[in-house]
Amino acid sequence: MTAPAAQSFDARALRQVLGAFVTGVTVITTLDANGRPHGLTANSFTSVSLDPPLVLWSQSLTAPSHPVFRESERFVVNILADDQVEISNRFARGGADKFAGCGTRPGIGGVPLIQGCAAYLECRRINSFPGGDHLMFLGQVERIERTGLQPLVFGGGKYLVAQPHDLGLMAAPGGANIARLKAVRLATRALVELSDELDETLGLGVWGNKGPTIVRWEEASQPVSDNLRTGLVLPVLTSATGLAFAAWLPRETTAPFIEAELAQGMDLLQVEQELAQVRSGGIVRLVGTDKFSDLYGTNISAASVPVFDNTGSMVLALTAIGSSQRLDLGEGSRLVMGLRHCAAALSFRLGGRALSGHASNDPIQAV
Repeated sequence: MTAPAAQSFDARALRQVLGAFVTGVTVITTLDANGRPHGLTANSFTSVSLDPPLVLWSQSLTAPSHPVFRESERFVVNILADDQVEISNRFARGGADKFAGCGTRPGIGGVPLIQGCAAYLECRRINSFPGGDHLMFLGQVERIERTGLQPLVFGGGKYLVAQPHDLGLMAAPGGANIARLKAVRLATRALVELSDELDETLGLGVWGNKGPTIVRWEEASQPVSDNLRTGLVLPVLTSATGLAFAAWLPRETTAPFIEAELAQGMDLLQVEQELAQVRSGGIVRLVGTDKFSDLYGTNISAASVPVFDNTGSMVLALTAIGSSQRLDLGEGSRLVMGLRHCAAALSFRLGGRALSGHASNDPIQAV
């Protein structure tokens, strides 16, 4: 039986797939025969063995410094810290002045160690192997150092920040403040990625002791206002974030806040109808509300979706805001689809459930 032909792909597609593998960032340094320092940025670095201690990295055969590394007997793996993006960019470029203004100290054999890194491995090259358009260098580690700084991370074509992933056990439900700090940490990373993808201003809302509270904003390239701030407490019945919590939190949690706002002249029947519509559609849509014109300086539109934890409780609201002319709240829009997908993915990772309600195209007008 003839084996099926391999799927063809181009170098760009391969690079994008490889970008899904997130790595640390290193600068490999060495000295040439005349004692001059050389270095290049590399994320093609990996541990090979603990006994003996061996590491591996690879370099393009066309790199200007390749002849130097090919002949050198020693190299240092400088594992960059998360504030060393400039160092990474500097050593990723060509040029003879990479070390100008860069603080270093000599290691074994005089090979430079770049100051301010997260960790260092000083190595003796023991072998090299051809690998397509790269040469792989196998080194034995002779001295190590860890500074305690957080490492720089790279993936998907951009620099990232490493944070703990373990969500641990969720706190027991109950109490006025249902914000879960670990859930917020997880959602913050997702919010950054979604805002960057959609180029929209997004907020992360929790239920605090004073009601709906924004704990994080990510701005679009065209910010809604200069007045966006964390810790912003929103009304329950006239904000997208507040309506989301009013729709899905237990009524005993939201009742004091809703009753206070109803006392200002709102109609209870209308509110209940709007909350039922929100629950049915799985999303809050506010179109052209002027309730925040004093804060933002203009009418805005907004959308908000809930995130649930493993107890079935709503723990977070993902909210988008923007000018009425800019924000597309149609059901098939990139914004609405992006919010729904992000909320569902976060709920899944928190052990929660995705909403099963049918989407509604009718916007909720400001109460």
